[in-house]
Amino acid sequence: MCLPVDRLDAIEEAWRRERPDVDVGPLVLVGRLFRAVSLADGRLASGLAGFDLQPGWFDLLAALRRAGKPYQLNPTQLIQATMLSSAGMTKRLDRMAAAGLLERRADPGDRRGTLVRLTPRGRRTIDAALPVHVANEAELLAALTERERRSLDRLLRKLLASLE
Repeated sequence: MCLPVDRLDAIEEAWRRERPDVDVGPLVLVGRLFRAVSLADGRLASGLAGFDLQPGWFDLLAALRRAGKPYQLNPTQLIQATMLSSAGMTKRLDRMAAAGLLERRADPGDRRGTLVRLTPRGRRTIDAALPVHVANEAELLAALTERERRSLDRLLRKLLASLE
């Protein structure tokens, strides 16, 4: 099977010509990972555009929906349940609350704590967006066979375990 040529092939070739003493294989592989993430991000964001979801909102709504009734988590749990960092979380939650997708409530179990809960609108939005989002992700992976997907999943799982 002949693999398609991509931008990273040209970068690799240039480095091999200019610095044949350096194995740039890792640079090329990580570059492909970053490029794939960037392209996938753009496609997935455009697939969610019809739901008026800004970047990062889908993951927060999904985490709250996965939590089960009453669809709420405290901010620490929300960070742990998403692939998002804590940076900017407050601002993001403020904007989502203003959009009517979630609400904040005092945590009855912690006087200083807050709970973030899906509103009915937020639940309708994530329930409608989820099948569209999953279908878009399946489309992104369509170039791979089922066996290749399992292999890629296994390899990425191993890489993530070493990084985390």
